[in-house]
Amino acid sequence: MLRTSFQVAVLFSLSATLAVQDQKAAKPQARPADQDGVDVGRFFDEFDKNKDGYITRDELPQSLRYCFEKIDTNKDGKISRDELRNGAAHLHPRRRPSDAVFILIEMSDCDECCTEEVQRIYDLLRQTDRNKDGKIDPEELRAMRQQILRERVESIIRDLDKNKDGKISRVEAVGEILRNFDALDLNKDGYVDHDELMQAASAKHPSAPGKLPDTGHLAPK
Repeated sequence: MLRTSFQVAVLFSLSATLAVQDQKAAKPQARPADQDGVDVGRFFDEFDKNKDGYITRDELPQSLRYCFEKIDTNKDGKISRDELRNGAAHLHPRRRPSDAVFILIEMSDCDECCTEEVQRIYDLLRQTDRNKDGKIDPEELRAMRQQILRERVESIIRDLDKNKDGKISRVEAVGEILRNFDALDLNKDGYVDHDELMQAASAKHPSAPGKLPDTGHLAPK
């Protein structure tokens, strides 16, 4: 089982504090910072390995490469001093959605339970990487999103379609489907079908009736 959320919050706070302390210890404070706590001159002294006045992605440590594209605003493959001054805020430690996997692995008290959950994540990522090149590109991500939505919609219809006619009537609808029935029934035929549910599930706007109930079939088998 996972430890308490309080412990997770403390861990994040401690990690951030230690990261700041490490940066302070590694960089003496003789010169004032230019902007957002980053001393541009010292940063270039440390990471501009070939001393050409620019920093390339390869010159940055692995922990900072995630923000390279955001700082390299002119997209010439290198960071100038002006770009660093303007984009220094991106260098600060930040939480990312993918940190959830690290928390799952690090904070688990039960390796057997954690292994099952990590394996589920791994299996989904392997399926998402359709060309098996070890990377997930935007097209593969969109394809997997559509597959997950299709399976969710099919599960909802399977659970609610009592007369097995392939669509959901108002009598058959429950929960969010019933509450949003009129909005979901786009062609106003008195039923909610597969295509209408897919359109709702794919809607990006938070106010759209696209919050379909979790039926337990959210990830591909």
